[in-house]
Amino acid sequence: MTPENASRHCLDLPGATEDFPFGPQPAVYRVGGKIFALLAEDADPPRVSLKLPPEEVQALQAQHPGTVLPGYHLNKRHWVTVLLEGELGEEEIGDLIDESHDVVVGTLPRRLRPVPGD
Repeated sequence: MTPENASRHCLDLPGATEDFPFGPQPAVYRVGGKIFALLAEDADPPRVSLKLPPEEVQALQAQHPGTVLPGYHLNKRHWVTVLLEGELGEEEIGDLIDESHDVVVGTLPRRLRPVPGD
């Protein structure tokens, strides 16, 4: 997946916003004010960090040790860093982005949850 496609995928999700609180990189994607993805386009190779259920974090790292890494500067129990040019395809990375968004939406109070289709 290209960084451009990853960014577009993040922004296409309900309620998603993009900002740059740490400078020009990484791009930070939020829903309801909470981060669900960080995209480092300038990294070599480009990568995206995602919040996932702890049991899935461990399983993904075991299945894809060269592509799915512990979350860079993040809580290693809940976050993974996925290399965009690794062994995972565009659809698999897109599914992980969707799951990260869903995990974060699930933690939001109902009043902050986006309405699908908005």
